Amino acid sequence: MPPVLHADDTAAEAFSSFADPSRIWGNGVESAIEEAYRQCFRTFIIGERVMNLRLPFAQNYERAELAEQPWEFVGGGKAGPAFLWEAITEILESDGFREYAKTLQDGREKVVIFDIPERTWTTSRDIFDIARMKAGSYRGLPHRPYVLNQGNEITQSDVYNYLYCVGWVGLDCSGFVWHVLSYTARKGGLDLGRALRTALGAPRNADPAYYAGTAFFNSRSPEIIAVTDRVGNLRPGDVLLFRGEDGSMVHSAVIQSVDRDQGIIRYVQCTDEAPLSERGAHESYIYFDPSSPDMSLKDESIRWTQKRYPPFPGEKASPFSDDGKRYRAFPEHGGGRVVRLRAMEGPIRNLSARR
Repeated sequence: MPPVLHADDTAAEAFSSFADPSRIWGNGVESAIEEAYRQCFRTFIIGERVMNLRLPFAQNYERAELAEQPWEFVGGGKAGPAFLWEAITEILESDGFREYAKTLQDGREKVVIFDIPERTWTTSRDIFDIARMKAGSYRGLPHRPYVLNQGNEITQSDVYNYLYCVGWVGLDCSGFVWHVLSYTARKGGLDLGRALRTALGAPRNADPAYYAGTAFFNSRSPEIIAVTDRVGNLRPGDVLLFRGEDGSMVHSAVIQSVDRDQGIIRYVQCTDEAPLSERGAHESYIYFDPSSPDMSLKDESIRWTQKRYPPFPGEKASPFSDDGKRYRAFPEHGGGRVVRLRAMEGPIRNLSARR
């Protein structure tokens, strides 16, 4: 049986109505961003289980420092969800994935060893390998992650591991942000790629998505508007930038909604430094005091709830346990910042008028 979940027309129509973002977010910019975000999820039947899969995180060369050869993910981390889901469906229907799923459910404890450059996996049932994993003595490498498997039913994390390590599919953080912003712009009547092609330095026949990296959002381009990161200044469509040790921006996310009455900011992002069940595209929250709109996102009284974990259990953990600590990190370079695209002002204004 193919893994795709099919439904009859009546059920599909009812589900579509129930899942319509406008039921919660209305018809404005929040709803458009939510629609773009939900395109990063799709339901499948795998191992007789219904799974709502999310697009994995995938960044070229991220784990290649010890590999003999680098590799590039399908679409370079910049392809749109429709393209990626087509590729994922093909992977999940392949003999290779069926063999992987069968092996994981064989009732025997084992260590699954992935080789990302080779797009392969093997298993070890050596009692010492298993004992080391249980004791926290991780022997994997960035390009050869180890995963302890109990031999029970296949999980969404197992599927994620295969799609990432063998399938080479997913979105990187800026690819996700570009998808969200370009979809939102289109809903508001603008082709964002065409509008920003020159600013991005994209050739005429090239896909602008491949040129919209996190560095662009942190550039001095006149298309980038710096936003003072006081919570009262923030709005849907703003881009959150997180700084790295060398002072450059290494991660981006996009604000979906700002509830000034309740003191809640919801932002969406794509990263694998998250709980196992959230690796890939996921939502995150910031809580602030509604009576203090001038408070900076760097204020330690603001609560960022998104926890950060290593992508594979046993790997070295991030020095920042949550997104708030990551945003405040490297103050000598200015820490995190917020920007917005000048080209998005028109589409956001158009969408806001529909609310």
